[in-house]
Amino acid sequence: MGSSKDDLREFPVDVRRVIRRVMGVAINDAQNGEEHPAVKALKGFGGRSILEVVDDFDGETYRAVYTVRFAGVIYILHCFQKKSKKGRETPKHEIELVTVRLKAAEAHYRENYGKGTKS
Repeated sequence: MGSSKDDLREFPVDVRRVIRRVMGVAINDAQNGEEHPAVKALKGFGGRSILEVVDDFDGETYRAVYTVRFAGVIYILHCFQKKSKKGRETPKHEIELVTVRLKAAEAHYRENYGKGTKS
C-alpha cells in the first residue's frame, strides 16, 4: 500500500539483500497461512492481524508492517528504518501512516474481493 514498495527500494542495497531474507520469507510464510518466528503483532492494533517483521543491519533497525486481516490477501502497509533512539516503541507518525494505509487496504479489499474479513 502507498509507497511501501518504493520505501523498501530506498533501503541501501546491502540492507535490502540481508533483510529480504527475513522479511521476504516472513511475508511468504504469511501468504501460505503460516507465521515466521521473527514476526510479532504491532502494538496498538489489538490482536494479531497487523504484524511486523523487525530486522537489524549494521546497527540499524528496519521494519516491514503488513496485515493478514483480509481473507486471501496480504497487504504490505509500511517499510521503514526506525530512527528513533527512544526505546523500542514505534514512532507515532509511523503508526499513523500504518493506520491510514490500513484503511486504504480495507477499501481496496472491499472493492476488489468483497466485504468480508478474517477478523
